Amino acid sequence: MTHDVDVVIVGGGPVGTTALALCGRAGLRAIAFEKDVRLWPTARAVHFDGETMRTLQGLGVAERFQHVTIPMRNVAILNEAGEVLVHAPTDRIGEQGWNDHISFHQPDIEQLLREVVAETPGIELRCGETVTDVETTDDGVVVTSSDAAGEVRTTRARWAIVADGARSEIRHRLGIESDKYGEDTPWLVVDGQLVDAPGYEADMIQFGRHTRPALWLRLPRHRVRMEFMLMPDDDPAEIVTPAAVERISRGALPADKFTPDRQAIYTFRGRIARQWRRGNIFLAGDAAHQAPPLFGQGLCAGIRDAANLVWKLDLVARGVADESLLDTYESERKPHATFWVETAANQAVIIQTTDPQVAHGRDEYIRANPGASAVPEPPALGPGLHAGQDRGGRLGPQPILADGIRLDDMVGSHFLVAAERAVYDDLAPALRAALDDDGDVVTLLDPAKVSALLATIGARAAVLRPDHYILGTAGTAAELERLLLQVPSLTGTADLTAESR
Repeated sequence: MTHDVDVVIVGGGPVGTTALALCGRAGLRAIAFEKDVRLWPTARAVHFDGETMRTLQGLGVAERFQHVTIPMRNVAILNEAGEVLVHAPTDRIGEQGWNDHISFHQPDIEQLLREVVAETPGIELRCGETVTDVETTDDGVVVTSSDAAGEVRTTRARWAIVADGARSEIRHRLGIESDKYGEDTPWLVVDGQLVDAPGYEADMIQFGRHTRPALWLRLPRHRVRMEFMLMPDDDPAEIVTPAAVERISRGALPADKFTPDRQAIYTFRGRIARQWRRGNIFLAGDAAHQAPPLFGQGLCAGIRDAANLVWKLDLVARGVADESLLDTYESERKPHATFWVETAANQAVIIQTTDPQVAHGRDEYIRANPGASAVPEPPALGPGLHAGQDRGGRLGPQPILADGIRLDDMVGSHFLVAAERAVYDDLAPALRAALDDDGDVVTLLDPAKVSALLATIGARAAVLRPDHYILGTAGTAAELERLLLQVPSLTGTADLTAESR
C-alpha cells in the first residue's frame, strides 16, 4: 500500500498535538484530525509536571510555555475543621530541570502547541474533520474522515495514534473494553476568575471534608479552580448557581468576586483500556487511560504516551529498529499508567469519605504519618527496552549545567551515553568507532557535563533513551557494552565487538 503519510493522529487535543509535534521533530510525515473547528475555550487539565515540561523543552518551546504557566509553590491537605494535616513546599527545580508541579489554563497551552505544529514542516492539523473509521491492514492503516460539508476522505498511513479522549469513538469501534479502578463519583468543577478576594493560601488543596470533599487550585493570573463532590441531596440545577458555589466553597468563591468560565458536573473515574494496540493502531491519552485528578497525572500520562511511542515509530520507519520495538509501547506504558490510576483512585477513597468516623481515623493516621500522603515516587516502566536493573526503566534526571544549559539541549532526541572516561576507554575499539559514527547516539564524557547526571543515577556509566528513560546503568566497560548492544542502531556491532577483542 502506498502511504500518504507515516502517521495519522485522531484527536487534536494536547496529547494529539504533542504527538503531532513530536512526529514533526522526528521527521515523520503526519496528519492529525480534530473534529472541532475551533479551540476548546474552557479548561480541563490544569497541571503538569517537570517531565512534561521536559518534553516541551525538546520541542524547543519551553520558554514560551513558561510565560503562560506558574509553578505550584505548595500543596496541602485540610480536614473538616480546617486543620492543616499536610503542607508541603513544591516551589523548587526538580530532577527534570523544571519545577515538579506546574499550573496552567489549558486553552493557553493548546494554542501554543498549535503554533508549534504550524511552524513545523511535514505535519498538518486538520480541524473540523471527523474520523469515522480506522482500519488496520497488513502494512498500515486506512483512515476515513469527513468534513463539515460531508466530503469523505481516505488517508493511508503506516500507523495511527488514537487520542480522541475518554469517550473515544475509535476505541469503541475497535471493540476494546476498559477495566475499572475505584468508584465512579460525580463532582462539580468550577473554573473562573477570582478578583479582589484572597482564596486560599496554598496553591493546591485537597479538602478531606466528610460533609463535602473538595479541591482547590490556583492557576495563572486571576484564575482558580474548585471541585466539589456532589452529595445525595444536591439539586443539579441549584448547585451550579453563584449562590450555591459561594455556599459550598465556604465563602472562598464569593458571587461578587468570582466570575465563572465553566461550571460542569463530571465524574471522577479510573479506567485502563485492556488493549493499547490493535495492529498498526495505538491508543494514547484518555483513550487509553483515565484517572481521578488527585495527583494531576492525567495529561502527564498522555504526554508520556506520545513521548514513548513517537521515537520508536521513527526508528522503525527509518529501518533502524525492527517492528517488534513497537510492542514495547503497551508493555512499558500500561503498567506505568495503571500505577497512577490506582494511586489516584486510592487517594480518592481517602479524600472522598463521607463517614465522620472514617474521616477521623484518616486524620489521625495522617497526623502520625504525614509522609504517607505525599506524592509517590514515579514507578519504573513495565517490561520493554531497558535493562530492568538498578534504575533501568526509570526516568533519568536532567541536570542544569554550570553554564545554565539544560542537558537535553545538548543531546536532543537521541540516545545518550554518559560515562566516565576510564569506562569508555575500556570499550572494544570497534564499539567506540560505532559510537562515533552513530547519528542516533550522543556520547558525553566531559565530567562537567556528566558528573551530576551519573552522581544522581549512582553509576559510572548510563545509557538514556530519547524519551529520557534509563536504558540501564553500568560500572564497568563490559556492563556498558551489554547495554549498548540493546540500542537498536548498535545491535549489529556485536560481531565486530567480539572480533576486536
